[in-house]
Amino acid sequence: MPFRLVYLCSDISYFFVYQVFGYRKKVVLQNLKNSFPEKTSTEIEEIAKGFYSYFCDLILETIRMAGMTKKEVIKRSFNSLSPEFQQVLKEGKSTIFMMGHFGNWEWASNHFTIVNYCPLLPVYKKLSNPWVEGWLYRVRKRFGAMPISMETTLRTVIERKDQQSTYAFVADQTPVPPATLWLNFLNQDTPVFTGAEKIAKKMDIPVFYVRTTRPNRGIYHYEAEVISLHPAELPEFELSRLFFQKLEEDIQKEPALWLWSHRRWKHKR
Repeated sequence: MPFRLVYLCSDISYFFVYQVFGYRKKVVLQNLKNSFPEKTSTEIEEIAKGFYSYFCDLILETIRMAGMTKKEVIKRSFNSLSPEFQQVLKEGKSTIFMMGHFGNWEWASNHFTIVNYCPLLPVYKKLSNPWVEGWLYRVRKRFGAMPISMETTLRTVIERKDQQSTYAFVADQTPVPPATLWLNFLNQDTPVFTGAEKIAKKMDIPVFYVRTTRPNRGIYHYEAEVISLHPAELPEFELSRLFFQKLEEDIQKEPALWLWSHRRWKHKR
C-alpha cells in the first residue's frame, strides 16, 4: 500500500477511534490532566486529539512495516550517532539502547538493525494475544534483528558477553508490584522497571538514550545520546533516573507522540 493511502486510512480511522468510539478516552484524558496540571481543559483536549491522530498513524505504520523494504526504511528514518557511540562501536564493545513508547519504536528497531554495525537484540514483553505476538515477532526479525523476551535477557547477555551486540529496551512499561523503584515522572508517583539498569551495571555495558523526533509525517530521526559509558560506576538507580528524565523532556516537547492510552499509573505505592 502506498504511504499516501496509509495516511488516508489513518485519517479515516482517527474519526472513528476518537470521535465515534472514544477508545480509552477516559484513560487518556485523566493521564494528560495528571501529567500537565498547569494546562487548561482546552489545551488538554488539543493534546488528546494530537495523540489520537498520531496513534492511528502508529498502528498503520506498524502494520505497513511488514511489507517495507530496506530502501523504504532508510528513506523514512535516519539517525545521528553521537561520537561516544561511534567510539564504543570501534572499540568492539556491546551497547544498550533505552527508549520509551515515544514515536515509532518499532521502526527504530528496523532502522538500527539495518544501519547498525553489530547485531541488534530488541527486548520485548510478551503479549497476551498469541497471534499478535507471533506476527510482531516475525516482523521484528525481517531484517536480521534477534528479539529476546524480558525473561531471558540476562542469560542472553551473559552468553553473548564476547560477541558485540546492541540490546534495545523500551523501558517505560509498568512493572508488576511490588516495584523496586518509584520516581516522580510527569508529576506523578511512578513505579519503573530497573531491569535494563541492573544488566548494564552488572556487565558494565555503555548505555545510550534513543531520542526520537518526527520532522514530518512518516519520517523519524533517531539520536543515540549517551547516558553512561561506565554504568557500573553510577550510584544505584541513577541510570533509571537519567533515562526517565530524558524521556520526560521529550514528552514535554511533543506530548502527542507518547502512548497515553496505556494505564501507566494503575498501581500505587
